[in-house]
Amino acid sequence: MDSPTLLDTYLKQLCLPTFSQQYRRLAADATRTQASYEQFLLTLVEQEILTREQHRLQRLMRAARFPVVRDLADFDFAAIPSVNQQQIHTLSQGHYIPAAESVLLIGNPGLGKTHIASGLALAACKQGYRVRFYTAAALVNDLLQAQAEHRINRFMTQALKYQLIVLDELGFIPLSTVGAQLLFQFCSGLYERVAVMVTSNLRFADWTQVFGDERLTAALLDRLTHKAHILEFIGDSHRIRQRMQQERRGLVPDVAGDA
Repeated sequence: MDSPTLLDTYLKQLCLPTFSQQYRRLAADATRTQASYEQFLLTLVEQEILTREQHRLQRLMRAARFPVVRDLADFDFAAIPSVNQQQIHTLSQGHYIPAAESVLLIGNPGLGKTHIASGLALAACKQGYRVRFYTAAALVNDLLQAQAEHRINRFMTQALKYQLIVLDELGFIPLSTVGAQLLFQFCSGLYERVAVMVTSNLRFADWTQVFGDERLTAALLDRLTHKAHILEFIGDSHRIRQRMQQERRGLVPDVAGDA
């Protein structure tokens, strides 16, 4: 077996695929530029690490199950002045995650709560944290199914493997009595163990509309607001304002007459 073939075999055994793919090209570059052996090896190792980091991020993003990937860099903070940009920048550094603290995004619809939550969750993935993104309704459906199949404990054990769990659109639809109880038990199980992020169109005082039980709602809020970072979104829907501006400029046809 010649040296290149033997080297490829050893690199495969060592699980160094980027080494195998790049060493010929980088060796030719090193010869041309008269780079030292150390510089050649350093460049090769850097390529391996970069590729592994990219693959790890891709795996974390798939596991998170984002409905849509949104980046904080794409958020128009100027359009939503009530949003505390500095607070969001601080949260994007992820210090709340190992501390298992909550982030609560509360306010009117159409102001970017889901975008910010997705962006913060994406930032967490980039830092290597294990993230899971749910809509509240989808999570409750999963909990109900897990209970019906007698695997609720296994579901909870799996949830505890994540470091950040996002519950989007809490309050979008009211929950059944059993669904509300299961969601309470789920959040209680995460308390001080896993960071939780929640978006809701409802003020805290109105959460009873979702859970249907004042005592259960109070107990849940007690856990979620303990050591919580609360972001308030105030104003009119950014999406509606955008559409009205487009209609005034003639960019969106008036379809009211088609109803």
